Order: sequence, then C-alpha cells, then structure tokens
Amino acid sequence: MTASPSIRRAHTRLQDPVQAVQAFHAEVAQEDMALVLFFCSSHYDLDLLATEMYRQFMGVQVVGCTTAGEIGPQGYMDHSLSGVSFSARHFSVVSGLIESLHTFEIRQGVEFAKSLISELESCSPEANAKNSFAFLMIDGMSQHEEPVTRSLSTALGNIPIFGGSAGDDMIFDKTWIYCNGAFHTDCAALVLASTDCPFKTFKTQHFTATDQRLVVTEADASRRLVTEINGLPAAEEYARLVGVDVDDLNPFRFATSPVVVLIDGMEYVRSIQKANPDGSLTLYCAIEEGIVLRVARGVDLMENLRSTFAQVDQEIGEPQLILACDCILRNLEITQDGSKENVAQLLTDHKVVGFSTYGEQFAGVHVNQTFTALAIGSTPDQQP
Repeated sequence: MTASPSIRRAHTRLQDPVQAVQAFHAEVAQEDMALVLFFCSSHYDLDLLATEMYRQFMGVQVVGCTTAGEIGPQGYMDHSLSGVSFSARHFSVVSGLIESLHTFEIRQGVEFAKSLISELESCSPEANAKNSFAFLMIDGMSQHEEPVTRSLSTALGNIPIFGGSAGDDMIFDKTWIYCNGAFHTDCAALVLASTDCPFKTFKTQHFTATDQRLVVTEADASRRLVTEINGLPAAEEYARLVGVDVDDLNPFRFATSPVVVLIDGMEYVRSIQKANPDGSLTLYCAIEEGIVLRVARGVDLMENLRSTFAQVDQEIGEPQLILACDCILRNLEITQDGSKENVAQLLTDHKVVGFSTYGEQFAGVHVNQTFTALAIGSTPDQQP
C-alpha cells in the first residue's frame, strides 16, 4: 500500500471474504474517514463480505460494486478486493442509491441528483461546481445506463460526472452495488464529493474514427439491436466495411474494430457485443435509427495511456490517486496481445485504483472500450 495524507489504497487476493475485508481495512483505515470505495469479485460470498464490511467500517460511508476484474496497487487482478479511503480533512462526501432501475424515469434521476447536491451543500457550504465531482456505479446488466447517466448529468450541471457499469466476472447474469451496508441489484449508486485537492475527470480510448460511415437505418433501441446499416443487413455491411467475411465476425474482431459516434465534437466508442444468426448486431450501448457511426482505427493502448497520464500530471501535478473505470474489452485485448503486464505496471506507477467494467460513463454519455477516470492531486501542505 502507498499512503498519502488524505488517501489510502489497498488490494488483497485473500479468498475468504471475512479475511479479505479485514486485510483491506488494515490497509486503508485512517482517522476521520469521509468515504471508502471498494471493488470486488462477484465470486466472493457477498453476504459475508457485506456483513464484515459493515462491521469493520461502522459509521463510515462505504460504497462499492462487483466487477469484471479489479485494479489496485497490485495491478490487474481477478477474484480480489481493491479500494481506497478518503480523509474528511480534505473531502466532504454524500452518497445515495437509485433502486428499481427497470422502472426508472428521467424525472427520478434529476430529483435524486438535486437532493444529493442539497445534502452536500448542507454539510459543506463551500461546495460548488469547481471543487466537486460525481462518481457513478451502476448495474451492468440493467441496460439503463443511458437514461440514468443523462438525467444525473442534467441535474448536476457543471459538476463533472464519470463512472462504470458493475460486472460479474464475465458471467453476464447479475451485478451488484454495495451501499447503505448491503449489496443491491437493479440499482445505481452515486457518490458526490467536494475537495480542496486539485482534480481532473478525463476519458481516453485508443481508437480514432475513420472515414467509413455506417448509418443505422433500422434498429430496436430497447434491445440494443441493429438490424440494418446503410440499408443492408447489419452484420453483412459491417463485415464489408472492416474487410472481413461475415462468417469471421467474432469478439476479437469486434474488440479491434469498434465503431464511434461524434457527440459535441468528442468521439465516443460504441462496441459490438455479437453478430446474431438473423444478420443483426447486438451492441453494448444503446443505439437508435438514424445515428451515424464510423469504423474506428486502433492506436497503441500503452502509448495512449502514457500520453494521457503525462497530460494529467501537467494539469494537476502528480496524482495521489487515479480512480478508474476501465472497460473489460480493453482488459481482454491486452491479455490477448501480451501487453497486460506492462500496462498493469503503468497503472501501478500512476496510483490507479478501480475496476474492469461492463461499460463506462463520462459527461452524461454511456460508452465502451474507454478508460474514464478521476485524477486527484495534492494540496500544497500535502506535498513533500
């Protein structure tokens, strides 16, 4: 563990849930904690883990989620528990849970976010859009990331929001959010914080748009299903544009040749999950008829991250923490191409804690194959 005056990080591979939480507590515990965040494998006995988490951190706000892999001081790990604690000396924090996402309405998200803003302002009168940020953890199987993220971002205004979709170790059955002392599903947790530390929310992806256009001419938005692209069967036209036979479409092809959409001058990745027997494509993100997509071209993931971290260092100084939501498709890609160990070392060197996700959120938009994050620097009195 690397400790700082206001933030402590930890990572344990102990498989017994009680022992894992005890080891985690021993690493991150500090006086007057404002918040504890954790990320854990769904393979743990979650009832036992929740009970021990509540016992060890009684009286402290604790929020967490299950993952498709954990990131911490030991780098990329599976079947582990990672996380971080924040001192109340430099952070004021409130949090809350949105339940029953299957009946979610935009109005509900707006009212929820506004109530959290009022709560934060009550406990921290100096809180404002310049010194506050929001972190979202949402059920990764809910297919409600888009409306939830959009509604929260609308209510938060200029307060930056980022986040990730919880995972279940690629079982794709049920994901869990920990809040208020227990694990919940079909829900989302929002953390709203203000701090006197410099910080920056950012996103990066190692793909850029090409000139190859795909117009979605027929889709079922409720199922994230595209049936026609450019007026032709979706899988067939996508395969033609990326230069492969439709029978050769597979997860690796989709991971290396995603599509992007341009929103307010910024490129956002839309990843394809699978090709279906009827010639349609299922995506990891919501999709609508009429949207214009472009085939994306990959660049070096390692160099992209290194360049991004260097820019962050220039803006806020060396971070004492980078809290990150890193798409599981990125994890799979670097596992397959053999660069995972080097990428893991880069994350460790830059004090990254977070998890491999089923999707990411940034500035009110839900995306894939993206690294969304919050970098927190040090105040002058914290620096060596």
